[in-house]
Amino acid sequence: MRDSDQSRRLPDAKISEALDKMWDRYRSQILERVAVVESAAAAVTAKKLTASECEAAHAAAHKLAGTLGMFNLERGTDLARELEASYALDSPPAPDEAARLASLAADLRAMVQNRKSSS
Repeated sequence: MRDSDQSRRLPDAKISEALDKMWDRYRSQILERVAVVESAAAAVTAKKLTASECEAAHAAAHKLAGTLGMFNLERGTDLARELEASYALDSPPAPDEAARLASLAADLRAMVQNRKSSS
């Protein structure tokens, strides 16, 4: 191995280790945010989404979109952005969007639960 290859791997390993520690620390908070968007999707399905639930889902999705990419979950960021747009405060989702919202939330949960540590 060349010296430059080894010097590049060492910082990458330290970064991965630091990200894994951050993941462990914030994973439950991330899952709570996923639960908020899942709950909102269920409320859309039941045609009982309140303004406060919509606002909470929008905020949770926004925070997820801003966080997941840092943990190498770029697809999670995309899903969260789509959910964030769906729960826009000026035009809440229509009942016919319920299945799509539930599917996006389920995909997001699976992605978060299945994130593997690099260590």
